[in-house]
Amino acid sequence: MPDGRPAPRNIEIEQQGPVAIVAFNRPDVRNAIDDATRAEFAEVLEWVAREEQVRAMVLTGRGKAFCAGGDISSMQKRLEAPAGRIAVNGWQRQRRTHHAVAALHELAKPTIAAVNGAAAGLGCDIALCCDFIVASSQYASFVMSYVMRGLIPDGGGLYFLPRRVGLRRAKEMIFSARKVDAAEALEIGLADQLAEPDKLIEAAVALATRMTVGSPDAVALSKSILDQTFELSAEQVFALGAQAQAICYTTDQHRQAVDDFLNKRSK
Repeated sequence: MPDGRPAPRNIEIEQQGPVAIVAFNRPDVRNAIDDATRAEFAEVLEWVAREEQVRAMVLTGRGKAFCAGGDISSMQKRLEAPAGRIAVNGWQRQRRTHHAVAALHELAKPTIAAVNGAAAGLGCDIALCCDFIVASSQYASFVMSYVMRGLIPDGGGLYFLPRRVGLRRAKEMIFSARKVDAAEALEIGLADQLAEPDKLIEAAVALATRMTVGSPDAVALSKSILDQTFELSAEQVFALGAQAQAICYTTDQHRQAVDDFLNKRSK
């Protein structure tokens, strides 16, 4: 496309001001992630990361589901490989999945999951990977369904879920594979906000827009440190903060903000 925006088949991209709305678009399979969709998602995230006009991203799904997780037909094909290739093929597949999840997690811009329906398995992981979750009050649900497929959470849920709901509740959700509805998700901190179905995207875009008013460089640097704080000591966080602040001192946004403040005070 002229602006360099990707044109994927299974994902839709819309831009509202500084906010990119990215939507999984495989409603016939409840937006399940197959190999093609995963590759397209990684491509879209790369575009969002480099596009200066995009300051935040809303991620949602078309149809009745946010994302039903991994495509079962793809799982079947994986099992049909020669026995000697199943593990290696799986390892390679996991690396591709982790590349996409890491790209979402490390995106240097605020990300909001607008969960319009079921977020199951990998779909739940992807929602958890976003900075914020806005859920449809009527239709959103979350389920860590992996154990029902004989699998473990492989899309970041083992890392992100305990940080949202605590270790004990994360274990209970993963071991039982039970469904959490929107009301409970809000109560336990799995979701940050509920919205009526017809207002979901509007609410998510409004939340995203509120985070585009300041310096994008300061936001990016703050996010990069905040995402590590549970693993770092206070001393390490202070050191990273000092480095980030030194970078901020050199930015055009900081210089302009100082000049604007002093000019207003002098009038």
